[in-house]
Amino acid sequence: MKFNEDSRVKIPAILHLMRLGYNYLSLKTNSWDHATNIFKSIFDESISRINANNSELDLEGLYNQIALDLENEDLGKAFYERLIDRSGVRLIDFDNFENNSLHVVTELPYEKDDDSFRPDIIILINGMPLSFIEVKKPNNLDGIQAEHKRMKTRFQNKKFRKFVNLTQFMVFSNNMEYDDENPIPIEGAFYASPSYQESVFNYFREDEGYKVTPDFRELSNEQELFILKDNNLLSIKDSSEFALNKDTNTPTNRIISSLYSKERLAFILEFALAYVKESTGIQKHIMRYPQLFATQAIERTLENGGKKGIIWHTQGSGKTALTFYNVKYLKHYFGKRNIIPKFYFIVDRIDLLIQAGREFKSRGLIVHTIDSKEEFVQDIKANIALHNDTGRAEITVVNIQKFKDDPSVVSNKDYQLNVQRVYFLDEVHRSYNPKGSFLANLNQSDANAIKIGLTGTPLLGDDYNSRSLFGGYIHKYYYNSSIADGYTLRLIREEIETSYQLALQKALEDIKILEGEGKRKFVYAHPKFVEPMLDYIIEDFQNSRLRFDENSIGGMVICDSSDQAKELFRIFQEKYEVTEQLNLAADDPESYGKKKAHERKVKTAALILHDVGTKDDRKARVEEFKEGKIDFLFVYNMLLTGFDAKRLKKLYICRVIKSHNLLQALTRVNRTYKDFRYGYVVDFADIQKEFDKTNRDYFNELQSELGDEIEHYSNLFKSKEEIESDIEEIKDTLFYFDTNNAEAFSRQINQINDRQEMLNIAKALNTAKSLYNLIRLTGNYELLGKLDFKLLHKLATEANNRLQLINLKQNLDANEETTNLLNVALEDVIFAFTKIKEEEMVLADKLKNTLQRTREMLGGNFDPKDPNFISLKEELERLFKKKNLSEVTKEEMEQNIKALNAIYDSAKEMERKNQLLRAKYANDAKYARIHKRLMEKDPLTDKEAKLLEVLQSIKSEVDNHIMQNANILSNESFAERMMARIVVNQIRNKFNMEINAEQSKRIYHMIAKEYLNEFNGRAA
Repeated sequence: MKFNEDSRVKIPAILHLMRLGYNYLSLKTNSWDHATNIFKSIFDESISRINANNSELDLEGLYNQIALDLENEDLGKAFYERLIDRSGVRLIDFDNFENNSLHVVTELPYEKDDDSFRPDIIILINGMPLSFIEVKKPNNLDGIQAEHKRMKTRFQNKKFRKFVNLTQFMVFSNNMEYDDENPIPIEGAFYASPSYQESVFNYFREDEGYKVTPDFRELSNEQELFILKDNNLLSIKDSSEFALNKDTNTPTNRIISSLYSKERLAFILEFALAYVKESTGIQKHIMRYPQLFATQAIERTLENGGKKGIIWHTQGSGKTALTFYNVKYLKHYFGKRNIIPKFYFIVDRIDLLIQAGREFKSRGLIVHTIDSKEEFVQDIKANIALHNDTGRAEITVVNIQKFKDDPSVVSNKDYQLNVQRVYFLDEVHRSYNPKGSFLANLNQSDANAIKIGLTGTPLLGDDYNSRSLFGGYIHKYYYNSSIADGYTLRLIREEIETSYQLALQKALEDIKILEGEGKRKFVYAHPKFVEPMLDYIIEDFQNSRLRFDENSIGGMVICDSSDQAKELFRIFQEKYEVTEQLNLAADDPESYGKKKAHERKVKTAALILHDVGTKDDRKARVEEFKEGKIDFLFVYNMLLTGFDAKRLKKLYICRVIKSHNLLQALTRVNRTYKDFRYGYVVDFADIQKEFDKTNRDYFNELQSELGDEIEHYSNLFKSKEEIESDIEEIKDTLFYFDTNNAEAFSRQINQINDRQEMLNIAKALNTAKSLYNLIRLTGNYELLGKLDFKLLHKLATEANNRLQLINLKQNLDANEETTNLLNVALEDVIFAFTKIKEEEMVLADKLKNTLQRTREMLGGNFDPKDPNFISLKEELERLFKKKNLSEVTKEEMEQNIKALNAIYDSAKEMERKNQLLRAKYANDAKYARIHKRLMEKDPLTDKEAKLLEVLQSIKSEVDNHIMQNANILSNESFAERMMARIVVNQIRNKFNMEINAEQSKRIYHMIAKEYLNEFNGRAA
């Protein structure tokens, strides 16, 4: 039986979509506009039905306008606005989603000029391809990252702009459960919105309280047979593997239910997408699943008569975005009830007002700001719901810093009955003292108002807490979930080195420290103390840039006092600040290394204190830091909360920070950035004790919330105990192997042929490699003696090589010889140059891209026995074997690029002809291969058209026999005799062609072998 991504994942997924109410279309009997991939006849019929009462409907004019919208360089924004518009001509019926036409097709070509790609599964809504699904078989090479890289290349290609603009979201799955220990998406089913640059892959986990419950429809045997026949997979019909993969609970089928069930799909298309103007250009965001369920939870609260509550979503989980999505959804929710909602976003600092206003504007909201009590009173008493006359969604951002404790009551007793105020209160862990007046004033201003508190770290304690002030939790999303979903990072706490501790101790003695708080602050701000601390910080940070091979990261120092911050900045300016540019001669062979070393140095810093500079100055410095123009920030109380800069990856803490403020500060470095797996906290103040206390408070709060599910929340840091536990697991895994002798170890693992066993060994050794770095980072040097990490590093290389070979052997047995040989060859090429000029770097990228393009073109070939293919493959292998491509000269690179382009051009022409021939056999690669073999040697006829007619007739009869009884193929001798009869009868009796016994035997052997290879999963 065929055992590949089509049989294991794609076909079961298509059947699952049919169970959800989608109708399957065969590309063989349908037509579409190749410029847009819109199925015009379905589009016309659907739009006419949806707009039956609209006399102004002009189908041709509408279609032409859509085609123009798709030409824009706006990531599809104009088209999306048209797509969800409920007024005028509607493209989707959101009021009655059953009134829409839902179809699914497979491998629809997305083509422009010579470039093309074919998504595995395409979702059509009213004839428009608005979403697609790419599937891989489990344990595919590079996991889901392979598809991530491929999609990035495709969507950056301007030839595909129309298709990118048309696509609303995508799903990628290798039909595996998520690996929550790995922050990089490799295993599982993910969803993403399109991007001209790089799409972000999101996890999706159903919330038990809001789980989708589709009404699956039963599929007939005829429907299933039609799908299998259309995809030339009749042989899998009665297999146990196929039956298992059709289960509704596979990872791929689960995410399809979650995103494509009709009610959920309607919600996603109308409310879960947002266009965001960023510094890199326009981006399209899609709701993260906790934001989706929080929105549903808010709706349920309102439906049950609730007026207040808390959204507890961890820091970095997108609470501003959540507010935007809820403005979008609640405007619709209240609009259905003829109520006009008026939205407020309450903050307690001017910098947060500016930041929130910028975030909302970037998403297209009209933003009105209030920074004084007088403005707030005036707004409350105004008899208008909106400050703009365009009808666009609007939010008022209010900074309460100046009047949160003003005792005078803001009241409005004659508010309009059809206006509903909705307050989103940011970070309700601070500034909302029940003994103060703001909460009372807010309640007085409008007793009917809805108040939704947002926090990542609720107030805890016996005196008062967030729940007592704002009501129960509407929805919760904790650190562990956020880390598992890749939205935030775990933290590693680094203690300062012993040698530096001694240097500090000496500095303190030199200053002759005196007792008392005032004296302590004086001492910690003294130049003799500050200068060695700064030296350590700069050296440590520059080493981090080198260790992570990433010079774009930034650092921040949370100082003991404002005086210490000022002294640190003063010494930095005198000792480290660099203003001049590095000038390098163009022909200097060492220029690249010098440039990288210069980039690694810390050259710029800013001091952010409330009493230094103006607000505009501080705002400018913060923006420059976010943009990477400033390396370091020195702060005291500012920027500890509400400050997001993804490149901030090292935090140096020089004082103890209390309670929830500590978690707020720590999570400044937990945002995802490039390939980082952790955020790093350097602890000068021994925060561990305070962190443990804060953690205990959270455990208690979680215990009351979660009961027996307390295990879903754990320590933010990777602790010494966790590292020790990992070491013990490594020892257990490697117990039976000689880990003292690399050669003996290599011989032992060479006896292993089981992939899973080898995978466990490789995983243990690779974990050891990671632990070695973690131990050094965390300062637990005594753990280095527990294992011989240097030798284990060598053993890891051997284990990975053995695992790669086992994978290769399995691939050779699974009809993937050529593709994976080329994949392995490509992955082995590392482009690393020690002495290199800019033009050589450009060439290296070009060589790598050309190699990848050539490999992909050859890798897609379905006929590995084609003499032309064999010749091209051997030529490509010759290039690999000739010399390590990472060590070639500029001239050799140019020659290799030329040679690769020649291979690519030949492979492309071969692929073009292959696909034309395959199409003549209803895309059945089996008969395309048979056709070619019969024309290459002792042809049955000189006329290819005649051969096509004969083989098509044979195919039809053989497929009908298999359709009636797929078990025929389980008896090879019987299957071959059946095919022998069909071949002889067709050629002699139907087509009256002469054929001898040897010829007929060759033909039916060839046909039988193709079918049996497919059935048994053997290589073609």
